[in-house]
Amino acid sequence: MHTDQNACTRVHHNIHAHAATSQPITPATPVIAAEPSPEPPTTWTEIKRGMRAMLPALVGIVPLGLLLGAQATTKGLSVVEVPLLTGLNFAGGSEFAALALWTSPPHLLLIAGITLLINSRFLLMGAALAPFLRHLTQRQALASLYLMSDACWALGLSDARRRAAAGIAPAFSLPYYLGASAILYVSWVVVATIGALCGPLFGDAQSLGLHMAFPAIFIVLIRSMWKGMRAARPWLVSLIVAASTYLFVPGAWYMVAGAASGMLAAYVLAAKV
Repeated sequence: MHTDQNACTRVHHNIHAHAATSQPITPATPVIAAEPSPEPPTTWTEIKRGMRAMLPALVGIVPLGLLLGAQATTKGLSVVEVPLLTGLNFAGGSEFAALALWTSPPHLLLIAGITLLINSRFLLMGAALAPFLRHLTQRQALASLYLMSDACWALGLSDARRRAAAGIAPAFSLPYYLGASAILYVSWVVVATIGALCGPLFGDAQSLGLHMAFPAIFIVLIRSMWKGMRAARPWLVSLIVAASTYLFVPGAWYMVAGAASGMLAAYVLAAKV
């Protein structure tokens, strides 16, 4: 009996010793599944993003296109010729200038020269956009440049710079740019054609104030690209020269003077940097 009691004591002592030296059992850490990385946007998603970005500009494009179409009919252009004008040229400023100079018979060399000077700004705009187009084929790059307008250029360039800063490659999203350009192109041609069809209903279209949509769009574009007074000096030179020429020189030479002086100022000021 005494032997059994000693054996029980030893077993009890061994159990306590084992419990004291054993490591505590820690609960298992739950395994958290890694979140899947976001999928890259599809082509259609980027196209829709470009269309949405262009929608605010269309608010100004509609009255501007109606005004252009109405003015074109007063100059003798037919409903068929108006969409040809807007679709093949696709540059609102030079189209308004061409209509302002349109006579019967038209002075084609003068109109062509004014159009060339006004649209020469696309040389600088294309040069600014070109570094972001290097990953495109020649056909894709030429199509992008053909559809380039002031609004499309501003949206495409700002989006490319934003993507480049975020480390997204390629920085220039061609579907985004084409989505913005396509909705603007179609809207411009269609609205101008509607303006040509409904021109007689408007009467004096300028009395409605529709012509103010054009400078309003440019003010918005300038605000979105504002980088300070130093970068805006060529714009200021162009403004002063164009306004002075408009006041003191008859005709549409203020357009030529403003465009030429702005480009010259940009070249001279860039050379001094």
